[in-house]
Amino acid sequence: MRVLIIEDEEKVAEFIRKGLQQEGYAVDVVRDGEEGAYQGENFDYDAVILDLMLPKLPGLEVLKKIRARHLNLPILILTAKGSVEDKVTGLDRGASDYLVKPFAFAELSARIRALLRRGAQESTILRLADLEMNTATRTATRAGRKIDLKLKEFSLLEFLLRNARRTVTRTMIIEHVWDIHFDSVSNVVDVHINSLRNKIDRGFTPVLIHTVRGVGYVLTDEPS
Repeated sequence: MRVLIIEDEEKVAEFIRKGLQQEGYAVDVVRDGEEGAYQGENFDYDAVILDLMLPKLPGLEVLKKIRARHLNLPILILTAKGSVEDKVTGLDRGASDYLVKPFAFAELSARIRALLRRGAQESTILRLADLEMNTATRTATRAGRKIDLKLKEFSLLEFLLRNARRTVTRTMIIEHVWDIHFDSVSNVVDVHINSLRNKIDRGFTPVLIHTVRGVGYVLTDEPS
């Protein structure tokens, strides 16, 4: 899952970024409204955390621009403006949720998870054949056997499961699992795919991760 943070306070932005990265998210941070609107409009994110008091372009204008392009994208306003009027305005303008500073990271994280579940209209359980993932407890099993996954492996497998039986390109994987600074010419995607194959396919039938030559990968229980 890839999250965009639009926040001009460096300490706050870094605090959120580090916390979300520790939970396995790919995170991009921008620190003014103009860049935030551009990133939110033109790149594919699973959620946005948006401050209201931003340089160059106010947060509500950023919200308007992003929402016009992405109707169902979860956007959480995170701001010091905590009056009832401010909250009503933000929600009426298209925010999915509203959290007031100062805040507890545990609450922010829980709200993001709730927004992602709501936006995807899916339960916390993802399944394909005998492979099962619980995104709430961050656990995965195959044929009832627990699979130990590193953070990026978990994020990659979640993305593949959410797109089961659909071919995904390396670019699509990069955009959802790694942040904007990722070196797209490296072979890290292939390395992580191979690692997943060793953990979820070795010793099991059928094989679930398939290579689509020249395109990318597909997670499917159908014969290739």
